[in-house]
Amino acid sequence: MCFFDQHRFACGDWKWGYFRQHCNREYRTGETCGMKLIMQTVPVGHKCKLCDKIDTKQRRRSAEEDRINRWKREGGKFRASIDRSYELIKSLDREIYDLRSERMRKLQAV
Repeated sequence: MCFFDQHRFACGDWKWGYFRQHCNREYRTGETCGMKLIMQTVPVGHKCKLCDKIDTKQRRRSAEEDRINRWKREGGKFRASIDRSYELIKSLDREIYDLRSERMRKLQAV
């Protein structure tokens, strides 16, 4: 039951921080007993890496949808570009789903 800092992100996720104090069960210098307790929680003002990736992919998806709508308004001469953008949106949807699944797995692992 050694003590560590906890970093809490703006999105609600967290990660372990630096080691702070030994417990009574571990006497060796530089070793921990393996059980982690929180010494203090440090709020972090930004989102975690996974949420940043999800936000980036969603912005990219939104931009592709805007491009498709603009091309449709301009006429049917951009059919190949529209098809390519639809494929890109499908790919982005898969990546967003995978990232969200990974985030949920991490939350349930605790």
